[in-house]
Amino acid sequence: MIRVTIIGSGNVAQHLIQAFSKTAAVELVQVFSRQPKAVSDLVPAAKIISDFSKLQTVDAIIIAVTDNAIAEVSNQIPLEHQLVAHTSGSVAMEGLSAKNRRGVFYPLQTFSKSKAVDFKVIPICLETEEATDFKMLETLAESISNVSYKVNSEQRKALHVAAVFVSNFVNHLYQMGQDICTENKLDFEILKPLIQETAHKILTLSPKEAQTGPAKRQDTETINAHLSFLTDEHQKEIYKLLTKSIIDNGKKL
Repeated sequence: MIRVTIIGSGNVAQHLIQAFSKTAAVELVQVFSRQPKAVSDLVPAAKIISDFSKLQTVDAIIIAVTDNAIAEVSNQIPLEHQLVAHTSGSVAMEGLSAKNRRGVFYPLQTFSKSKAVDFKVIPICLETEEATDFKMLETLAESISNVSYKVNSEQRKALHVAAVFVSNFVNHLYQMGQDICTENKLDFEILKPLIQETAHKILTLSPKEAQTGPAKRQDTETINAHLSFLTDEHQKEIYKLLTKSIIDNGKKL
């Protein structure tokens, strides 16, 4: 059994707590949280700590906090030669204190506290300094997920940027689409089958092959009609930028 401690109480931390609690392969030894109430429904009170000096030696400490707090938290861990891994997509492994063995345990997914996820299908990207530590994190990943990858810090940074494009930016476009529907007294539900089909397409087609729409067809009449319809200048600029990008991409060999 792998003995694990989690530092953090945000979205990622809470989902990891739930995932580790469901597998017999992992013993969740402690959860460090400055706000114990945030995890009180997930972990017995005896396992919740808010004092770094109470941290026990375990097989792995997982730091699941905001990116700008990782270095500070890492430096406050009083243990030495302990395997410590963070869950960030953009912070280099070297952002962790060198007094401990360093690693990365990055679940590539969007997490919201109110939305359950199936960890079995979530890719977990792993990196360590030592081969034995990689095996430990790989075994830990396999206890909750069917998919794990060995990814170095530069590759993980690229993945995180790509994830912002395919998730965060796309979700913002959903919001813009909802705003347009609301302004015109339409139910956003009407668009959800289209959203689902577009997402399902790339399971069998490349994004370039799946691309459709007026920009793909270079249908200038429809494009100009859309631009005339839009009254919000910000929406117009986004429409123009994405339309130009799709047209330019279609010209590439």
